Amino acid sequence: MSKKVGLAGAGAIAFGTAAVLHEAGHDPMLWSPSGAGTADLAKGAPLTATGAVETSLTPRIADTAATLARENDVLIIALPGYGHKTVLDALAPHIEPHHQVIISSHASLGAVYLMQLLADRGISVPITAWGTTICTGRRQSGAEVKVNTVRSKVDLCTVPGDRSDEALALCKELFGDRFQPRDGLLAISLSNLNPQNHMGIALGNITRMERGENWSQGQNVTPTVGRLLEDLDLERLEIAKALGLEVKTIFEHFHLSFHVPVASISEMNQQMHAQGNGGTGPATADSRYVTEDVPYGLVLTAALGRLTGHPAPLHEAGIRIFSAMYGRDFEAENEILKALDLDSYSLDDLKRAAKTGLLRQPENAA
Repeated sequence: MSKKVGLAGAGAIAFGTAAVLHEAGHDPMLWSPSGAGTADLAKGAPLTATGAVETSLTPRIADTAATLARENDVLIIALPGYGHKTVLDALAPHIEPHHQVIISSHASLGAVYLMQLLADRGISVPITAWGTTICTGRRQSGAEVKVNTVRSKVDLCTVPGDRSDEALALCKELFGDRFQPRDGLLAISLSNLNPQNHMGIALGNITRMERGENWSQGQNVTPTVGRLLEDLDLERLEIAKALGLEVKTIFEHFHLSFHVPVASISEMNQQMHAQGNGGTGPATADSRYVTEDVPYGLVLTAALGRLTGHPAPLHEAGIRIFSAMYGRDFEAENEILKALDLDSYSLDDLKRAAKTGLLRQPENAA
């Protein structure tokens, strides 16, 4: 049955996800918080997808968060992590018990932040956190997106945990049988490999980014960059093991996301390049590979490493190196962790919140 799905976002992932939904027979609506991202579509231009998804559609356009919530029972957060808090703040007053929310992909305990906002209103809805996006791609213009790949497996979990079956059924109805349930939000946070992978790729190719070069990402995951990615992955896996969590390895990630045989990470990326789906690297230093993935990815992994007694020195070094390169304190830029006051809670508190969605009692609790 066709579902009306509201997408908060208007970048490559939102456009690509809208195209995937349309191909599956669903009815997407897009909301750009600034309005700029949907300006061409609002004037009647069709949204055209090429690559792994070839389709054209005329999505509904929302002008406000209230409209997006009112017109759709399913809401998907599909924009970079640094935009999540603003969007969650805008949507929270309009979410009602009939809604289901999907965060694509989950960043820095955003599901806990939203659950707390809703609990303070006396409302609970299933909030599903994806470990990554359903697709990858590049926005070509105000109405075009090139979809590089549609992933065959996406890790997910739902808070509160007792709504998991219902939420999994919805995700399958929308996107097909491609979801791997994981054990709580910490598993999902540690299942998102983008921060570690983008760290290594950006460090190895920062001058290409800064000069605005046109470069193949897969081809430039050279053996030295590939070894860094593999060692970063070992840190993440050690933290997951300390938490008793099962997460996919970087080798499984590239195999399942890009459909290449398992080999060294560099070899897998060279194969992706040869097949034409290695992607194009960022052509600016102002890239989400750094501005999103450092504060909203590396910072959380590093914090979990410290909490578990398994520090992640390469992740910690990445935060400091990028902060020095950019003249910014990326650790201080994580607005969600700051709002949650994460340092005030213990590891046991965090483990509970990973299942319930709540770090503290709602403000309206007796």
